[in-house]
Amino acid sequence: MQLEYFHMIDRIVDLKVDEKTIVVEAQVPQESTIFEGHFPGYPLMPGVLLIESMAQASGWLQLGVFKFERMPILAAVKEAKVRGSVFPGDLMSIEASLTHEGSGYAMTEAKIRVGGKLRANSALTFTLIPFPNADMRGYMAKVAERVGFPQQAVSP
Repeated sequence: MQLEYFHMIDRIVDLKVDEKTIVVEAQVPQESTIFEGHFPGYPLMPGVLLIESMAQASGWLQLGVFKFERMPILAAVKEAKVRGSVFPGDLMSIEASLTHEGSGYAMTEAKIRVGGKLRANSALTFTLIPFPNADMRGYMAKVAERVGFPQQAVSP
C-alpha cells in the first residue's frame, strides 16, 4: 500500500468474474505521514481511506467483469460503517461483490476484515466511462500487472 499515491491494493487474491466477486489484500504501512496527524501517539487508518480501499477493490472487480473496457469512477457512498480500528501494520482483506449494473452505473457491496474480524463495510455506486485515453488505460494495465490482476481479463 502506498498511501501517498492512493495505491491502496497490494494484491488480488481471488477474482471470480462469473460470480462477480473479488478478494484483495492491502498491508497498511507501519510508517506514513498520514499517521503523524491521525493521530499523534495513536495512529489509525482514516475512515475515508478505508472507504477508498473498498472502492478500489470494487473498481478492480468491475475492470474484470467488464473486461477492462470501461473505467469505474466512484460516484456515491450510499452507506459506510467503520466497525473497528485499523492500525499501521494490519493486513486488510477486502471483499467486494457487484450487486447491480446498468445504464452506465454499477453498485457494489464491500467489506474489510483484519484477522477475520469485520472492520468496515460499504455500499458504493460507480459511473462507468470509457477509458479517457490510451495513456490512462496503459497505466492501469501496468498497475494491474503489479497487483496480480489476471492478464486474461485485460482485453486488447
